[in-house]
Amino acid sequence: MFSGIIETVGRVRTVRSGEGGARIAIEAGGLLDGVKLGDSISINGACMTVVEFAGQVFEADVSPESLRMTNLGGLKAGDGVNLERALALGDRLGGHMVTGHIDGLGEIRGRRADGDSIWLTVAAPPEVMRYIVFKGSVAVDGISLTVAACDEVSFSIAIIPHTSEATTLTEKKDGEAVNLEADLIGKYVEKLLDPHSRARAPGDGGVSLDKLKEHGYA
Repeated sequence: MFSGIIETVGRVRTVRSGEGGARIAIEAGGLLDGVKLGDSISINGACMTVVEFAGQVFEADVSPESLRMTNLGGLKAGDGVNLERALALGDRLGGHMVTGHIDGLGEIRGRRADGDSIWLTVAAPPEVMRYIVFKGSVAVDGISLTVAACDEVSFSIAIIPHTSEATTLTEKKDGEAVNLEADLIGKYVEKLLDPHSRARAPGDGGVSLDKLKEHGYA
């Protein structure tokens, strides 16, 4: 589990592709202090396992599925990536609950200045947009952000100067892909409201307006 608060921007050293996916080596600086083999690190929002590390560089294996679902397959030596270590029990949750499981790829569609901030518009596939709500949370390349505006096919986010300096987001050009993870809570709410869910106990009709009224919640 992650918070979407980026700890550092790492730099890709190498990307080695093979039939079974790829292995990526990233220079991460002091982020690796205390890291052990098998630990999880979010790379552009995608949860990856540390399989090797030495000094300030760690390596992670990227499966074919992750290459298809994320922008990691397009990385090359020298590219910057947003990095965050997994949360420890008791850490402050400064962003929102982020699993590191990417829901889909978005595309940068425009930007405009707004005082000291930059508004970015991101086009997103339907499987992500269904969970996007005004003032809700979304992780973009691993960054916890607030939805400032949205319509049926895209959403906008306001990037403050600190986020610009501490992440790679404002380096993105129009047309570039970004990893998107929708708010986990929205997915569970949808599941509870779906009367056809296979995960529901027999005879449980889920949450409905009638049931909420029955128990005094509506």
